[in-house]
Amino acid sequence: MPETANGFLSQRSQHSVDETVARLKNILEAKSVTLFALVDHSGEAKKAGMDMRPTKLLIFGNPAAGTPLMLAAPTIAIDLPLKILVWEDADGAVWLSWNSPEYLQQRHNLPPDLVKNIAVAATLAAKAAEA
Repeated sequence: MPETANGFLSQRSQHSVDETVARLKNILEAKSVTLFALVDHSGEAKKAGMDMRPTKLLIFGNPAAGTPLMLAAPTIAIDLPLKILVWEDADGAVWLSWNSPEYLQQRHNLPPDLVKNIAVAATLAAKAAEA
């Protein structure tokens, strides 16, 4: 799926939400990237008595990559750590979604040489989504 006007990127997964999340967690661990939190939006909705398609948010990062970004543009701290949303649409397709690095660069006026520090989400999503 191409980037939207608001900098949102998505990739379709070949797996269920839970399997995609498990694959993503394994990839993060193998790359020594810290998983700060896993927010189970649909699980919390169920606890509140509401039905919601499977939706989980992974919040992850690496201080060695994120700190230079925050030193260059302190406002990027609102968008760090990085996030990938794993969700199921109305047709049962599973997607991984994240903010594009270019969107974050423009939003926070980041120096071009630091964009590589936030470009990892697309690679992680592609690996987690593949068959």
